Amino acid sequence: MKKIFILAIGLFVATAANAQDRIKFGIKAGLNYSDIIKGDGNNNFDTESKPGFNAGVTVEIPLIAGLQFTPEVLYAQKGYKNTYAAGTFKQTTSFIDVPILASFRLGSSFNIVAGPQVSFLLSTKNKFENNFGAVEETRVEDDSDRFKKSLVGGVIGFRYDVNDKFDIHARYALDFQKNNENGTQDTPEFRNQVYSVGVGIKF
Repeated sequence: MKKIFILAIGLFVATAANAQDRIKFGIKAGLNYSDIIKGDGNNNFDTESKPGFNAGVTVEIPLIAGLQFTPEVLYAQKGYKNTYAAGTFKQTTSFIDVPILASFRLGSSFNIVAGPQVSFLLSTKNKFENNFGAVEETRVEDDSDRFKKSLVGGVIGFRYDVNDKFDIHARYALDFQKNNENGTQDTPEFRNQVYSVGVGIKF
């Protein structure tokens, strides 16, 4: 996992060195709509999607006509919701996502984006609510062995450049690895999947 991340950073530095006068930096933010794909184990219950947000920085590096290297570093909220007869359980996982993307231009403004993503887990917040109140628990994952601390996944989506400074985009992201749990009703064995929409500003 670390080798993949180091290789991506190395590729970014090498490419940037050859394209310094054409690099565009930017910021982006958007909404996540996340759920999980359950694996083996005691996972015989239904989950629902829950909202979250993402925000971070981007770089656009032209390679050849119609092709850009566009790595990003994002803070992203993921998780799921589970409704019981007794109440509602929500799990919110906070990650640093590093999408290592290629952007393929189709026409003057429309772009297809795709590539691998490495996600680094920061914390997990569990919240249970019923008619009598709410109970909340937050775990910093550096102190817990319940989950893998990093996961490899993939991203595919599109970006529409409104002009050379502003864009809107939508994506689907899926973990290729499971979170490495045995699978229980409170902590199922799963892979994250996230639909997101957002806006970007370039400098």
